[in-house]
Amino acid sequence: MTAYRAPSWLPGGHAQTIYPLLIRPDPLPWRRQRWQTPDADFIDLDWHPGEPATPSTASAPLLILFHGLEGSSRSHYATTLMAAAAAIGWSGVVVNFRGCSGEINRLPRAYHSGDSDEIDWILRRLRQLFPARPHYAVGVSLGGNALLKWLGEREAEAADCLGAAAAISAPLDMSACGHHLGRGFNRVYTRHFLQTLKRNAAAKLRRHPGLFDERRMRAASSLYEFDDVVTAPLHGFAGADDYWRRASSKPWLPAIRLPTLLLNAQNDPFLPAGTLPAAGQVATSVRIDFPRAGGHVGFVTGSLPGRLAWLPQRILHYFQHEV
Repeated sequence: MTAYRAPSWLPGGHAQTIYPLLIRPDPLPWRRQRWQTPDADFIDLDWHPGEPATPSTASAPLLILFHGLEGSSRSHYATTLMAAAAAIGWSGVVVNFRGCSGEINRLPRAYHSGDSDEIDWILRRLRQLFPARPHYAVGVSLGGNALLKWLGEREAEAADCLGAAAAISAPLDMSACGHHLGRGFNRVYTRHFLQTLKRNAAAKLRRHPGLFDERRMRAASSLYEFDDVVTAPLHGFAGADDYWRRASSKPWLPAIRLPTLLLNAQNDPFLPAGTLPAAGQVATSVRIDFPRAGGHVGFVTGSLPGRLAWLPQRILHYFQHEV
């Protein structure tokens, strides 16, 4: 697999991050499946190509994707990765976190960056459903952080569920990432996230009156302020500082025992390059790949209008040839 090289017409991490949002990959014919959670809530899983339960696909590898903040199976990286997996005969499933499938979830809680217990329940259920198939998991951004945290916490037990994993553009240090998004041009991303986060929070408040301080939620101008009033208390944290510290996956990287690809661009505007771990700060099972360019889940290649093929090819190449 060739190393990533950014096209000359798309310089900089911001361009690499924003441009993929303008590229509209062809939608996939998802088959949706709803799971009831152990706490009487639900999540929706989107399968491609269809739920892999037929004898003809019984031995094909299963690729599991955990999306990023306010993402879903509609995200560009989900569409391109699952299409690439299907092209080589794999089946894929995108796990839409609670409240991310287009329908608000039942409980006050939703999803968060450190929700490794949710990751554990999902992966173990998939293993029970398809015990004979190779399983590989990919986490993107928030989903990558949660997956890495699960890998570090479970250590050797992770092999009970997966053959290998990959984390793409994960915010390894939540505090560094959160505060970095509150500075300069990065505030554009913050406003984008807050728009949907606040809309979803308002819908949750209508279902659960008095759940949190609506005035503070609507006045939040940073992810720190939003997490402090909504995300943290709804998921058992004392506040944003406590949430960001306990949810960060970076301290867990030395404990990972499963073969894992850690792919972060050095010009990712969400995470300062100085916070990326050195080789000595991760387990020997972790393959670090930190290209100089690529932005946040960008990695656009080719001449205009650009292509999004490099990232899914990099992920699949890792699972097929480097594990």
